[in-house]
This record gives sequence, C-alpha cells and structure tokens, in this order.
Amino acid sequence: MVAPLWKDLIRWHDLVWVALFAAMAATGPERGALFVVVLFALGIFQVAERRVPSFASGKGNALSNLIKLALAFEVVRLSGGLTSSYYWVLLIPVVSAATTLGVAATFLFTVLACGAYLSFALLLKPDQFVPADQVPELALRLLFFAIIGYLTQRLAEAHRLEARRAQEVAEQLAEANDNLQEAEAAVRRTERLAALGQLSAGLAHEIRNPLGTIRASAEMLRTTLPAGNEVAAELTGFIATEVDRTNSLVTRFLEFARPLEPRLEPADLVETIDHAIRDLERHTPPFDVSVYRNYSPEMHPFPFDAELMERVFYNLLLNAAQATPAGGAITVKSRAVDGAIEISVIDRGAGVPAKDLENIFNPFFTTKKTGVGLGLAIVSKIVDLHGGKMSVESAPGKGSTFRVFLPVPEEL
Repeated sequence: MVAPLWKDLIRWHDLVWVALFAAMAATGPERGALFVVVLFALGIFQVAERRVPSFASGKGNALSNLIKLALAFEVVRLSGGLTSSYYWVLLIPVVSAATTLGVAATFLFTVLACGAYLSFALLLKPDQFVPADQVPELALRLLFFAIIGYLTQRLAEAHRLEARRAQEVAEQLAEANDNLQEAEAAVRRTERLAALGQLSAGLAHEIRNPLGTIRASAEMLRTTLPAGNEVAAELTGFIATEVDRTNSLVTRFLEFARPLEPRLEPADLVETIDHAIRDLERHTPPFDVSVYRNYSPEMHPFPFDAELMERVFYNLLLNAAQATPAGGAITVKSRAVDGAIEISVIDRGAGVPAKDLENIFNPFFTTKKTGVGLGLAIVSKIVDLHGGKMSVESAPGKGSTFRVFLPVPEEL
C-alpha cells in the first residue's frame, strides 16, 4: 500500500521540475535572494498545482496559469528584464495553457506572455534603449513564444483526440462485453429450458397414466363405501382432489415442454395488453390493485402471436398483482426503442433479492409458497420465440420492473 501512495504523491516529472529550478538557481547569474525566492515559488507552484482540486476546472486552470505568468514575470524582471537569460520561463504558462485548455486560451496566454516580455521595454530608463541590432533577437524571442505555444497545443490536441478515441473504444468494448454476457446468459437459459423441457415431458407422461388409475380407483371406492362411513368418504375425496391438483401440475409441465410455434400475424399490441389486463381484473379471487396504462402513440400493428403474447403479459401482471400490497398500483408502459417495442410492467411490491435475479427465469425456481416456478420460464420461452428479450430490475422493498423487448420490422 505504501508504494502506490508515494507514486501518487511524487511523480517523476515533479522531480524533473525540482531539478530544473534548482539548476537555474545554482548555475544562473547572481540575482539576489528575492530572485531565488520568486524562482522557487514558481517551481513549488508548478509542482503543487495538480494537488489543488480547485485548479482542476477550466476557470481554476486559467487562474493557475495567470499566477504562473505573474511569477514568471517577476523572475524575468528580477533577472534583467529584456536582457534576462530567464526570459523563457514565460513559456511555462503558455505551455500549461496549451496542454490543459483550448486553442483560444493558448492564443490568449501566448499574447499575454509576449506582452509581459515587451512590457520590460517600458521599464527602461531614459538613458537605456534597445540597440537596433538586438531588435531581430527580440522579435525572434516573441516568435519563439508563438511557435512553442502553437506546437504544444497541436500535440496536446492530438493527444486529447487519441484519448477520446481510446475512451470510445473502451466504452464500445464494455458494451460489447455486456451484450456478450447477456447473450451467453440467454444461451444458457435456452439450453436449460430445452433440457428441462424434455425431462418434464417424459416425467409428465409417465405420471399422468397412474394418476388416471388412482382417480378412477378412488371414484370406484367411493361408490362402494357404506352410507355411514364418512371418514372413508372424506379420504377418497382427498385422493380425488390431490390427483386433480397433481394432474393440473402435470398439464403445466406438458405445456412448458410442448414445442411452441408462434403464428406471426399483424396484431395490435395495445389490444393484446388490454385483454391481459381484463383477464387479471376477472381473476378469482380479485386483486385490490389498480392498473395504470401509459402507452406510446408510436405503437402500430406488427407481426406477433397475439394469443401467446397475451399469456406473457397476463403472467407478468399476475406476478405484479401478487407482489403488490392491497390498494397498490401496477403500471404498464410501452415505448419504441432501437427498432423494438419495449413493454414494462412495474409494481411497487416487495421486490426480488439480488441473489435471485439471475434465476427467476429458470424453470421450477420460485420464491412463492405456492406454485412451481414455470410462469416466468414460459414467458421467457415465448419472448425468445418472437426473437425478443427480457430484462428485470428489482430492489427489495421498492418493487420490480419487468421489461419485454419485441423486434419490429424495419419497414414498419
């Protein structure tokens, strides 16, 4: 843990700056204590600047460069003005603006640096002047400021462009990775569905035959019981009831295992969802919940199996109603998104624990006290057969949002 901390506090180019300013103070002409103090103040500010959060913004960066420009001006002034060997320190704010700000800011600080250097001509005494043979040298120094500022800005802009491209590529790779993980999860779910479907079909056929025999035997036994044997009559009734319940369960197994062939015909999705809502309202016993509709006007008829999709929305609405407390509300929303129609069923119930989110579409997985966990598995199977996909967002205590994405032909 110590090494990363030191690397964050002290960087190699910080040491380069320290060495540079130390060499300037040691090897340059003697200029007095004040010059050394200002020179080291400029060096310390250059090194410590990045550690001040307020200097990270655009305005803060501009202020930082103005401070460096003022310190550099003092360094040049204290070391001779126009004749100073340290005139190039005025490039520090120019280069800093070029690497952190835009073209306009680079141009502005280049002009300010040139103006600051030229201002020393105004400080010449009456008996002092710039010799004619030194004017080209003066112009060359100003041109040097402009060239360095321009080249640095162009290099910094190229670096920023490459950084943006690298960021875009990283985002694209992250998105592709997410899509790949979703595809892998869908493939795994499809494989599980296929394997469990075959198993369910085999078991269901094997169980249904003895169930018929058991129920027939119970009925025959009931008809032969003496009139006063109420206990035996009640027990045979239990047998028939449990056989019917088990037979219903077997029917659901077969329904899950049966290959589905969706009949894709142009249909109205709004009408299909409304049918599912009316079926929920007719549920016995009824649910004390309200269903709010928020349909997008962009939805037009497109090919899908209306009967199968009605089962999808009914199952989602039923789960939402069972999860919603009495007096609560369910919202059904739709919108067009990226060549598909998104239908969301939103409840404000207990939510699904994070550890169960990956498994809720698996067959025979359920968190309910009753049920066998085939509802969402069948829903997922139907959506997959339509070339769509499903997603869920849920948080314990805040409710759940189930989303169905159905592809829409481009010509629509």
